[in-house]
Amino acid sequence: DLDADSSVIDDQLAHDPVLVVLLKARPGLRVPGAWDAFEISVRAILGQQVSVAAARTFATRLLQAHGQPIEKGTLTHLFPMPENLVEADLSSIGLTSRRAQTIRQLAQAFAQGRLDLSAANGLDEAEKMLCAVPGIGPWTAQYIAMRALSDPDAFPVGDLALLRAINRHGENLTAKSLAARAEDWRPWRAYAALHLWNSET
Repeated sequence: DLDADSSVIDDQLAHDPVLVVLLKARPGLRVPGAWDAFEISVRAILGQQVSVAAARTFATRLLQAHGQPIEKGTLTHLFPMPENLVEADLSSIGLTSRRAQTIRQLAQAFAQGRLDLSAANGLDEAEKMLCAVPGIGPWTAQYIAMRALSDPDAFPVGDLALLRAINRHGENLTAKSLAARAEDWRPWRAYAALHLWNSET
């Protein structure tokens, strides 16, 4: 994301009356990338319909139960490889059986090479590839594309935190009207999402 010209992005997004305020609070905000597409994909699934704190707890438990322990430095575990989660019992970390199955199917797709996000030709193809995994819908796919592919236009439509954030600024939008409004933010919707999420903290 360091190659992105934040002044161009900010100029485009500043046409929105809510975003202009958020841009002033955090000028030059960057969309964080991801070290590994599999890891961010699993973390996105862990974060489906739960708080950030709950998702973090699930991730910690997953690392402790299935990650590779390391002894040097401040990290205690490496994130599990896809092969390690294909048949893993994830009930001990508190996941529903459905969410655990989604993670196992995702791990299998990565392990077998059926899900190679680097081969996706654009956002739509990446979303289609991800949504082929049962339990992954558009919200999760868009979030993964935002982080793993650094797609500047990825936008997790229907995200409750985005809706809550924009409505805290005097708006009264629904998920549908937020999606329509976000069309004006193209091709920088990922940055708009990040500004809205950060306004919640």
